[in-house]
Amino acid sequence: MAMNSSQPYLLRAIYEWIVDNAMTPYVLVDAKNDAVQVPQQYVENGKIVLNIAPRAVNELDLGNEHVLFNARFSGQPMNVSFPISSVLAIYAKENGQGMVFNEKSDDEPTPPESSPPDKPNKPKLKLVK
Repeated sequence: MAMNSSQPYLLRAIYEWIVDNAMTPYVLVDAKNDAVQVPQQYVENGKIVLNIAPRAVNELDLGNEHVLFNARFSGQPMNVSFPISSVLAIYAKENGQGMVFNEKSDDEPTPPESSPPDKPNKPKLKLVK
């Protein structure tokens, strides 16, 4: 059974953790996607770093599909939006701690190496006298 992407949940959790520790949450966004609406003058090498601290943005919405907020860039108000899938990382400005997300579009984890599926692991009991 397929599950929803874990990325929006992890993004919200790391954001809250950074803010709770009185630090500044920054997101690194892949700005090459057409659905990304960010101030293009700040995009470098197809990526942009955005400060999403409560004092820096208004109406922040860390949704399951998109991140939305409005902020001022060089004094000009702008509505910013981008798909969750374009978020490459979230981290604290002060110490760099946070999380990097995979750049690939699928959210399927790699299954761990294990014994062949046709031989289930049986519990092993040892008699102790």
